[in-house]
Amino acid sequence: METNRQKKVAGVLQRDLVDVIQKALMQAGAKSIIVSVSKVNVTTDLSQAKVYMSVFPHNQAEAMLKEVKAVKPFIKHEIANRTRHQLRRMPELQFFIDDSLEYIDGIDKSLKGTEDPIENPDLLPRRKKS
Repeated sequence: METNRQKKVAGVLQRDLVDVIQKALMQAGAKSIIVSVSKVNVTTDLSQAKVYMSVFPHNQAEAMLKEVKAVKPFIKHEIANRTRHQLRRMPELQFFIDDSLEYIDGIDKSLKGTEDPIENPDLLPRRKKS
C-alpha cells in the first residue's frame, strides 16, 4: 500500500523527469526518439525511486536505457535542483524500460487475428512433457 507522501513524491519526480530526460537526450543528439516516463515507484523510506520509461520506437529502448544510465548523475543533479524546496533528500534513481505498450499491442494483434496460432504453431510456447 502506497502512502500519500510516496504518491506525491512519485508525481513530482515523474513530472520533472520527463523534462530532464528529454533535455539530456536532445543534448546527446537523439532527436527522433520519444521517451516518456510511464510510472515512478518510490520506496516507503523515500530513498529509492524506480523509474519506468516508454521509448518510441521500441527497437531503440535498450540503447536509450544505456544512454539514460550514462547520464544518470546529470539527471539526478537536475532533479535535485528542481525539487530542492519539496524534497529533503533526493531518492536514488533506478531506470527500467516499460514494455507494457508492446504487450498490449501483442494482445491486440492476437485478438484481431493477425497472428493465428492455429495456422502458425510457432507462436505458442512449447509445453514441457512431464
